[in-house]
Amino acid sequence: LLLALADTRQLQLLHFWLFLGIYLAALLGNGLISTAVACDQSLHTPMYFFLLNLALLDLGCISTTLPKAMANALWDTRAISYAGCAAQVFFFLFFISAEYSLLTVMSYDRFVAIYKPLKYGTLLGSRACVTMAAAAWGTGFFYSMLHTVNTFSLPLCHGNVVNQFFCEIPQMLKLSCSQSFLREFWLLVVSILFSFGCFVFIVLSYMQIFKAVLRMPSEHSQHKAFSTCLPHLAVVSLFLSTGTFAYLKPSSLSSASMDLVVAVLFSVVPPTVNPFIYSMRNQELKDALRTIKRILEYKRNS
Repeated sequence: LLLALADTRQLQLLHFWLFLGIYLAALLGNGLISTAVACDQSLHTPMYFFLLNLALLDLGCISTTLPKAMANALWDTRAISYAGCAAQVFFFLFFISAEYSLLTVMSYDRFVAIYKPLKYGTLLGSRACVTMAAAAWGTGFFYSMLHTVNTFSLPLCHGNVVNQFFCEIPQMLKLSCSQSFLREFWLLVVSILFSFGCFVFIVLSYMQIFKAVLRMPSEHSQHKAFSTCLPHLAVVSLFLSTGTFAYLKPSSLSSASMDLVVAVLFSVVPPTVNPFIYSMRNQELKDALRTIKRILEYKRNS
């Protein structure tokens, strides 16, 4: 049984329509970016290739949690099957960890583009980009598989009520036998090393980027360099801040309503907001979307 979003039928339907609007906005934003990058030849560059992968991961992440929550709110139920719960844990972890890995790769892309522009084509050729993207997806799969198998091999001793609107590992561990937590300890160490390693790499990359930008003689060049980095930095900051608060918040702040709000911030807001962050000041992306719009209008009129 998942967490009930509301006690009255009117509020349940309100949550359904709210989640539906958010979900459609995420589908539209990420779908448009994916279509623009895939169809426009001028966007077939490493930066936009990684952006395409990020949009696909965001689509997968939000599609793992919201549809089931919307269905439960619409049909006035809290039930989820054991296999469905395991699938949610696996895919949510898969998309989240793969996205974190990809954001780390994207920081390397921006580092090479600004710090070593003459070697950009060599270091980030098509084969290298595909390899790095595949490594990000593969890391997410391996990380998710380890945690999911370990978590769902634990015996459940404390009922069947998950105090969240989707299945996640912290809530599942609360249902398992207390003596079984030691089996999760080594995976927790792996998680900390993985998260900290990516974080350090991103921070070091941006330290070098800012150092290189400040050395640029032209103010126009500085502004152009910053404009290509700021969207990625904003997405990374949003991802890390919501994720850190979701899983490392003090126990004094923990309550059912607070956990729900934080889970929505972490699992729903970034996939919805990311496309708008990247497209807000990106003229190339705007031009590609306008071209697609004109093509669609032409086909509809003809």
